[in-house]
Amino acid sequence: MDILNDYLVGANNQVNNTQQKNNAMLDQEGFLKIIAAEISNPSFDGEGGSGSQTDFMGPLIQLSMLDQMSVLTSSIQSTMMMTQQQQALSLVGKKVKVLGLEEGFVVGTVEKVRFSNGLASIQIDGTNYSLNNVVEVGDAIDAE
Repeated sequence: MDILNDYLVGANNQVNNTQQKNNAMLDQEGFLKIIAAEISNPSFDGEGGSGSQTDFMGPLIQLSMLDQMSVLTSSIQSTMMMTQQQQALSLVGKKVKVLGLEEGFVVGTVEKVRFSNGLASIQIDGTNYSLNNVVEVGDAIDAE
């Protein structure tokens, strides 16, 4: 699960619901197809490739490294989600200034934290705000 910057305190990026795919980039599925083709068609006779009898070892090592990076990525995403949840929980009862969609800046006390698919949002005066919209936290907040 990807953690969007929109849910992290102090993040500068806004959520973009459209994902663009660059044709020059190779995704994991495409990479796995190439690796599988190389493994299933090794060059043992010295023609049509490097000629080494260990041609299949490189792709196997790459596949193993890709698997380990996927596990690491999953672990990092889980850690980021827990950090984001802790950030939101630490704001309960504190006075914050958030950027509202239509009403401009809103100053109020965080009443509760809501979780949706593991992602947290804060609630002020019955309205939910993402953590990305938090501009200021503290007792001496100016209501601009």
